[in-house]
Amino acid sequence: MASAQAFANYPKPVEGPETTYAPPPAKNPVLRGYSLVAGSALISRSGILQRFFWNNAGFGQIKDLPALDGIPQTFDPCVTPLGPNGPMVELEPALLADEHVDPKVKYYSINDYHEHYKSGKLTPLDVVKALLPLTKPGGDEKTTTYEDAWADNHGNDELVLEAARESTARWAAGKPLSILDGVPIGVKDDVSTKGYVNHLGMKYNAASPFFKRQEKSAWCVQALQDAGAIVLGKNRMHELGSDTCGLNIAQGSPTNHLNNEYYPGGSSSGPASAVCSGMVPMAVATDAGGSIRIPASFNGLYGLKTSHHRTGYMGSTVCVTGPIAANVSDLTIAYRFMSQANPDDGVQGAFGRSPPPPPQPPSSAPKVMGVYRDWWRAADPEVAEHCDNAIDYFARERGYELVDISIPHLGEAQLSHGVICITEMSEAARRRTVDPSDWLSLVGPANRLLMSVGTATPAADFLKFNSMRTLIMRHFAFLFRKHPGLLIMSPTTPLAGWPKTPGDETHGLNDANTAFRNMMYIFLANMTGTPSVTVPVGYATPKRGQGKVPIGLLATGEWGSEEQLLAFAGEAEEYLHTKYEEGRRRPDAWLDVMALARGDA
Repeated sequence: MASAQAFANYPKPVEGPETTYAPPPAKNPVLRGYSLVAGSALISRSGILQRFFWNNAGFGQIKDLPALDGIPQTFDPCVTPLGPNGPMVELEPALLADEHVDPKVKYYSINDYHEHYKSGKLTPLDVVKALLPLTKPGGDEKTTTYEDAWADNHGNDELVLEAARESTARWAAGKPLSILDGVPIGVKDDVSTKGYVNHLGMKYNAASPFFKRQEKSAWCVQALQDAGAIVLGKNRMHELGSDTCGLNIAQGSPTNHLNNEYYPGGSSSGPASAVCSGMVPMAVATDAGGSIRIPASFNGLYGLKTSHHRTGYMGSTVCVTGPIAANVSDLTIAYRFMSQANPDDGVQGAFGRSPPPPPQPPSSAPKVMGVYRDWWRAADPEVAEHCDNAIDYFARERGYELVDISIPHLGEAQLSHGVICITEMSEAARRRTVDPSDWLSLVGPANRLLMSVGTATPAADFLKFNSMRTLIMRHFAFLFRKHPGLLIMSPTTPLAGWPKTPGDETHGLNDANTAFRNMMYIFLANMTGTPSVTVPVGYATPKRGQGKVPIGLLATGEWGSEEQLLAFAGEAEEYLHTKYEEGRRRPDAWLDVMALARGDA
């Protein structure tokens, strides 16, 4: 691992105060149906009610913590590896082989597409022509659940087909751009893609200037397109990305194909649903509060939240772009392309690649897993049991040393993260409409409530929330220096999935208590700017519906440690396929894209 001297803005390693774990207070009212509609209408019009609910959530207790006295604020947790830019890390043969993957539950990988194109068995145009109808409402009646992962593409079929024709021509000439050439991918609906409209999960309104076609792609998307990847379309998401279940009353909620009676997780619900179904091997997503890692976990996938600004500057202190993939090989390929340095971006472009990190950490590198036991035990029992079994395996058979760690003021830190999120979301939402007095007109009842409460944040409190960020970042630096090679381990989410409640699709749901609980492990990486990866390690018995519910294990590493995390993910993938008794699950609705493109399905 790189030392603190290899970074700019590395936090001062300071051990935080010793505290006991106490989760945030769960005193928020649960509103659904007409009570949500009426409540949001009242609260959005009353500053008194906004302030009441803001205080009721516990946000006001942070500024008076003695531990924050004299702690400076950190408003941007970007810790940058130093060094000149170098080439992208090569894709090692072992990465592409996937030898431990059980062929009976195999997802098609990026390399599988590459090999099919190279052999001439299929062309990118064959694949795109087969898939495009499945992204539309009212397509093949047998596959209606595939389309709910995709947002309206506003007549962009020709854009997709043209990219496929160009890729097919390159393959015919024997000059593919990369292993990604011709591979279909999805892009979350808050990530700009040239020619597409960003909906941010909202209902389309042609009269609003917000819903315009983008003139260029975000850097990470452009990097994938420059490598030949074909954007099949934009993926649905939770409205504004403001919750963690994936329910969307404006566009329709994507399907969790492993159990249709469970939500797909949010806010990157569409990317996870599309990848889980087999339609695409990977998708570009975003993560401000677990929005990559929670849906990846709920759908039995792999998701990487990168170091802050690692794949592009987003104008947020908590949000990053990163990949969701069905296989670790695809997660790694996507990350390496997406994280290439952008010379036109003074923030993201500062991430150096010289010397290039090794494809895998050397065998002599320390392998340490840190566990905060009290925090871990707060998960649902079946979640904790599966994660315990995986951790025991890594210690017993993969050479990891297990160490006990603690993290101070976790409950207060999670509250700080939550209010930073909704405050930033509220400010962004306020600037989307021409009429400032009508700024909530584009969103549904749940977000009218949440965004209006976000406007109640006082400046003094906001400063202290960012002092809490400094305290946690310094403690992280202390842990990483004390335990070189440390991965901070936890369940991805304490929940064994989030079952649906009939009727919520009509007016929506505001359940801040469950949403906060769902984020109790993942928020730390957003707060501190550290990278974090989720891996599936088992399946829980469902409370309803058919199909067991995936359980994810989370590893959070030092700033810039993405390659270490990906190496761990590879070990975890082998565990799921070869050591976990039931093996990996693939949904019954999994789409055999190759057979479909050949006309065999």
